[in-house]
Amino acid sequence: MALHITGDPAADELLTDNPLALLVGMLLDQQVPMETAFAGPLKIEQRTGAADATAIAAMDPEKFLEAFKQTPSVHRFPGSMAARVQTLCQELVDSWGGDAAALWTTGDPDGLEVLRRLKALPGFGEQKAKIFLALLGKQYGFTGDGWREASAPYGDDGAYRSVADIVSPESLTKVREHKRAMKAAAKTAKP
Repeated sequence: MALHITGDPAADELLTDNPLALLVGMLLDQQVPMETAFAGPLKIEQRTGAADATAIAAMDPEKFLEAFKQTPSVHRFPGSMAARVQTLCQELVDSWGGDAAALWTTGDPDGLEVLRRLKALPGFGEQKAKIFLALLGKQYGFTGDGWREASAPYGDDGAYRSVADIVSPESLTKVREHKRAMKAAAKTAKP
């Protein structure tokens, strides 16, 4: 299994090999293109030398922020997102021994339990948690009972709704088309 989300082989390899990188990429996936968000963990690792929750949580917040601000920036809102990444990493240290994969591996959880665990993380609301659960099920080998139902509609087979469905440049185009259509429908629906 290899992820193909960013178009950058090194960033995609880190996402494939490091569950924390994948989780941080999902956290960063707001108000920036998906590729930018999921390339963020590689930038963080290259600039700080840290790729694990314990090291990131322990970093000086000002130094971590400076790493976010370097050009090209990790996120268009470096201050708030640097703090969110450190908060997420601290929660992983406190609740999961610093192991992001423990969210979906400890205790052989089903889809609903993983969804509950994800929603308990700082920065993960219902939609983000469902998208990440769908990504785990569709591309990361998670097979817990009921993951498709728990992640609905993002877990639907053959859908092109989110990062969970990006496996090629063609699927990225389909996801972008879906997102454009949803935004257009939302604008039309406004009174």
